[in-house]
Amino acid sequence: MKAAEVREKPTSELVALEKELREQLWKARFDNHANQLDDVSQIPKVRRDLARVKTILTERASVSTQDETTQNEATPETEQ
Repeated sequence: MKAAEVREKPTSELVALEKELREQLWKARFDNHANQLDDVSQIPKVRRDLARVKTILTERASVSTQDETTQNEATPETEQ
């Protein structure tokens, strides 16, 4: 999964994808320790995909907080 593909998805879908990737990673690690994982390269691939999703979620969160901060600074509060 490429970062461009992840960026196109809405935030709600990314949250669900993050949960799914966490479960896949847990299952892959578990299967690896039980010697049932055929493709051990699956673990780093899932880790990278999970990192991509988390990075984009963090970027979106920081952008939204920056927008809120900018919006609050743009509208001066009147003191009473």
